[in-house]
Amino acid sequence: MNFLGEGSKVKAYVFFRGRSILFKEQGEVLLLRFANDLEEYAKVEHMPIMEGKRMSVMLSPKKSTPAPKKENKEKKEE
Repeated sequence: MNFLGEGSKVKAYVFFRGRSILFKEQGEVLLLRFANDLEEYAKVEHMPIMEGKRMSVMLSPKKSTPAPKKENKEKKEE
């Protein structure tokens, strides 16, 4: 499934458990690398933010030209 291709937003998050909350920088780097990998398909709606023990980033699809409609190719009889 290609949610960004369908026009949906994607929210990616890193959940910190226990003492792993000490490594917030690594979580931010991971989310930024994820957003960078999807750069041609999506733009970052908001940079990584902490929400309790969860750091998340929101991606929205880039505006692109609509995909060409599938046309029924019928053989024309002559």
